[in-house]
Amino acid sequence: MMRQIALDHALLKGPVAVLMGGLSAEREVSLLSGRAVFEALRHRLPDLVLIDAGEDLLPQLQAHGIRHAFIALHGAVGENGTLQGALELMGISYTGSGVLASALAMDKLRCKRFWQGEGIATPDFDLLLPGSRYAEVAARLGPELVLKPASEGSSLGIAMVTDALSFDQALQSAFGFDDVVLAEKRVVGPEYTVGFVGQEILPSIRLETSRVFYDYEAKYEADDTRYLCPSQLSAEDERTLAALARRAYESLGCRGWGRVDVMRDQASGVFEVLEVNTSPGMTSHSLVPMAAMAAGLDFENLVVAILNDSLRAGQSA
Repeated sequence: MMRQIALDHALLKGPVAVLMGGLSAEREVSLLSGRAVFEALRHRLPDLVLIDAGEDLLPQLQAHGIRHAFIALHGAVGENGTLQGALELMGISYTGSGVLASALAMDKLRCKRFWQGEGIATPDFDLLLPGSRYAEVAARLGPELVLKPASEGSSLGIAMVTDALSFDQALQSAFGFDDVVLAEKRVVGPEYTVGFVGQEILPSIRLETSRVFYDYEAKYEADDTRYLCPSQLSAEDERTLAALARRAYESLGCRGWGRVDVMRDQASGVFEVLEVNTSPGMTSHSLVPMAAMAAGLDFENLVVAILNDSLRAGQSA
């Protein structure tokens, strides 16, 4: 049975803006997310504005008298704490995590260093330089590697490599997205994702793709990607996965809503955290809406629940 969430109008102090688009490499996905969120809210909120967050974002917010923001931006400024800090200075409440948590979650290098210090399982890694060599990295991490930009999302710039040629090509590509690039030891096994809405943890989803890994095409374009929710884990494994995801999420100070991506090593059975996403996609292929539906929360009521949480948190206060 689907749950119905009433919008907390008593906490609304003025117009609400849905922020989408932006200038990052994830712009097209963000436009889809923003429009979907806007459609879900517009009949409940008469004073709702849809804003493509370009260089004139702050003047637009002022011109419309915005008091609350639903952040549907992905990547770069929308997720790295910059926007969150600007909104706080302007006295505008917003959905999702605060400045520090957003900045940490966006930076995979510092996330992984932090998790290692906290004893949270995450794949071994190395920080790469433009002149890094496959043989040296493979000697430390093994022959199968994952190269990824430190501060991109939607799997942009990520590649699996198994030899020097593919390593060199992937390294050049990754540096085209970011100045900081990581090599991770490849974890062979199933991939899971766990979503959060407020204090509620959503059912896990197991991701299955015919591609080498769950890349951009598998996420947004392929029709054969499979999403298993429930994820067919045992009750004990589901609890273990949920506890790890919550620990990784809360260790960064995340709040509001978000998603934790996890791999399970098929040899050892150990779950390992890949990353935390503080502004997940809200498209037809997106994972948090899918998990929310399994928990009895359709898209519209999910959006309202996320907005309500930000109103109650009073993050701009």
